[in-house]
Amino acid sequence: MWPGPCAWSRRDRLVAVDKVECGSPSASYPQMMEDGEKVFFGIRAESRIFDLYRTLLMEPEGPGARTQPAGPAPIPASTRIRIVNFVLNNTTAAGDTLDDLVKSGVFETRFVLHKGQDDLRKEWAQWRRVLRPQPIDDIRDYFGEKVALYFAWLGWYTYMLVPAAAVGLLVFLSGFALFNASQISKEICEAHDILLCPRGDHSRRYQQLSDTCTFAKLTHLFDNEGTVVFAIFMALWATVFLEIWKRQRARVVLHWDLYRWDEDQEEMALQLINRRDYQLRPHQHSYLRSSVILILSVLMICLMIGMAHLLVVYRVLAAALFNSTLLFQEEQVTTAVVVTGALFHYVVILIMTKVNKCVALKLCDFEKPRTFSERESKFTTKFFTLQFFAHFSSLIYIAFILGRINGHPGKSVRLAGLWKLEECHLSGCMMDLFLQMAIIMGLKQTLSNCAEYLGPWLAHKCRLMRFKLGRASGDPELRDVQHNYLLNPVNTFSLFDEFMEMMIQYGFTTIFVAAFPLAPLLALISNLVEIRLDAIKMVRLQRRLVPRKAKDIGTWLQVLETIGVLAVIANGMVIAFTSEFIPRVVYKYHYGPCRLGAQPAVDCLTGYVNHSLSVFYTKDFQDPVQAEGSENITECRYRDYRDAQDYSLSEQFWVLLAIRLLFLILFEHVALCIKLIAAWFVPDVPQSVKNKVLEEKYRALRDKMCSSSKSTDV
Repeated sequence: MWPGPCAWSRRDRLVAVDKVECGSPSASYPQMMEDGEKVFFGIRAESRIFDLYRTLLMEPEGPGARTQPAGPAPIPASTRIRIVNFVLNNTTAAGDTLDDLVKSGVFETRFVLHKGQDDLRKEWAQWRRVLRPQPIDDIRDYFGEKVALYFAWLGWYTYMLVPAAAVGLLVFLSGFALFNASQISKEICEAHDILLCPRGDHSRRYQQLSDTCTFAKLTHLFDNEGTVVFAIFMALWATVFLEIWKRQRARVVLHWDLYRWDEDQEEMALQLINRRDYQLRPHQHSYLRSSVILILSVLMICLMIGMAHLLVVYRVLAAALFNSTLLFQEEQVTTAVVVTGALFHYVVILIMTKVNKCVALKLCDFEKPRTFSERESKFTTKFFTLQFFAHFSSLIYIAFILGRINGHPGKSVRLAGLWKLEECHLSGCMMDLFLQMAIIMGLKQTLSNCAEYLGPWLAHKCRLMRFKLGRASGDPELRDVQHNYLLNPVNTFSLFDEFMEMMIQYGFTTIFVAAFPLAPLLALISNLVEIRLDAIKMVRLQRRLVPRKAKDIGTWLQVLETIGVLAVIANGMVIAFTSEFIPRVVYKYHYGPCRLGAQPAVDCLTGYVNHSLSVFYTKDFQDPVQAEGSENITECRYRDYRDAQDYSLSEQFWVLLAIRLLFLILFEHVALCIKLIAAWFVPDVPQSVKNKVLEEKYRALRDKMCSSSKSTDV
């Protein structure tokens, strides 16, 4: 029986091929099976291909490198599949690759047979195993090192999310302890005599500040003193997570005997196996080509930022529409705009993901990488960069731009001179950011997981219904091939897409975690499902992935480190510019009743609400006739720090801005120093691994010395 065929078909007739290139001198005669509609070919590679691989990469490097085994080292099934797949992917004798033949309609598809996956089905790919450890060694033996390292990393990431989720939940729940005790919330709930200025163009109703009481209390759940501590904790957590993962990876790679494995050497060996006359392609760099790629990448990033502006336009128009059509009450319009804006952004993300992938592929093709691994690395960098801006552009807008360029009552900035720009929620911009994060994370993880499982499951069921197995012969081999053919196809991006999904989730978990402390908890729950979902999908619903050899997760590690640095910067800016933390602290020690010293009988934040609201005189409205009840109202309040006479920015605004910038600098330096100290304190490679490698080198030198002494004596 073949160890793992691939398959393709001609028009309506399918061909299954096993591990060798059609037309290659290394191919043996194919085994052919027919079921009346499809023709399956299984081709076995000759043993000399694997003997050559063993000679090039698996034999000891010297007489004393290792103890010689009694017989030749066996070639694992995953390695055999990988070798044959490499040969199949290269040019045939006629000058075409099998992918070219598939595109031209000569063949339909090709695939690797699932063989020997029963243990994985029982011990791994089942929902009831969701809390059990993963059989990483068995995954490696079946799917190869690349897939095994993905699940090892995902398992470790999920394990490390437990303390982050616990601390985030504690910070969130601590807000409940102060739900009714917060001085600011008390003042807002009792401010029946303070009227807020009208916010919309269509409804000019003056709203009492006390109407925002509930939202003020809710905002305090995640915008409190614990937010700063949690942001610093997450900066430390991200560093410790990566450093300990490097140690885990080192242990796993040493256990797999891949510590000194070289990817370039492997690729060159496979090229020589495929073609004896293979000529080495040297490393090259073109400044012109790099400049063009940089310019195109910047243009795409600008497009992503433009999509954020599209979200701005949508929110402005939606606010005008909701006000004019009376679909929502005035106090509900802002919440409705935020929720529908998040849904709109989610749809934009789905569309731009397709566009970004095509653009990144085109840029990689233009760059002409030397090897497949180099192409994968360059594609990862480009695609993640574009995806980062697609996913986080709206959050950046809400966190740092929303409500800051609107002007003031009586002189509002308008889109195209017609529509008033959107303002933050009445309880502050942190509420907008919290809602946006909650909706996007909830949608992306819930809907994505459902689509990721239900999509392949339904597709597989549909294929089974269209292809009636009852017409097949009683040959068990033919039934096995038919079963594999009916599974969902896989491609080069199958594992890549799983990595990308986790990187984006990691970004949501760390970058704006100061505004959404429940992000680690949602990520933990999602990952527990994701691990088994991916396992079931790979073992039961999809064709077998072509195993790939690797000793790390590649460029994704640099992506994780970059996200860690961005998280420090973003969370520092959220606390400094979006949160009310800095204004509260400044008022407490500079303007409040405790500026001259603590007073036990008085809360230090007494009077903060009145201090943080500017005064606007209704006589200065450009159209005062439209304001409801304006004949009895002479002034209203709005969130800003402006002078009551000419509405220019007040002294408090500039004092706050200076302190915000100072805090941002201090926070980032302290957090980055903590990250550097943690990275230094936790070595990347455990001492046991270093000692094991050192012992092997020492033993090899001793064996060489003994061999040299014997030769001299003779």
